Amino acid sequence: MNETNMNEQLYDTWNINNRINLYMLDAIAPELLDLKLTKGRSVGEQFAHTHNVRLMWLQAAAPELMVGLTKLEKQDAGDKDRLRRWLEGSGQAIEALLHKSVANGGKVKSFKPHVTAFLGYMIAHEAHSRAEASFILTQAGHKLDDAISYGLWEWGKR
Repeated sequence: MNETNMNEQLYDTWNINNRINLYMLDAIAPELLDLKLTKGRSVGEQFAHTHNVRLMWLQAAAPELMVGLTKLEKQDAGDKDRLRRWLEGSGQAIEALLHKSVANGGKVKSFKPHVTAFLGYMIAHEAHSRAEASFILTQAGHKLDDAISYGLWEWGKR
């Protein structure tokens, strides 16, 4: 496999992760976004946090890629359409950061060691936030449907 194919796989992996986030968000009834346990973030705030962490990295590594993107505030976390739009936008901006980082010799400004580790870090963080949202839903008696839960692992379909 040549370097171009490896880079395309890197970008594709990021985009699958982003589609998994959107797949989960789409499966959650809008009225459940405000659910939270006694402490911590609500379900919707987990998705907003994902977006905001993306912006944090964009600000540090390539602020020019933030055009049109803003931080989501707590009051935005209950708006499913807004969450979806912002996750789509920040997802595209992170993909652009990956392209830029590959072109820069595999380096992401303000992150060590390299772009592949950055991708792993981002996916790990976002998977943790998805798990937190799923946990909140389950604890509140609104467990995700099994088809959705299993679908989160069907990366070949997403």
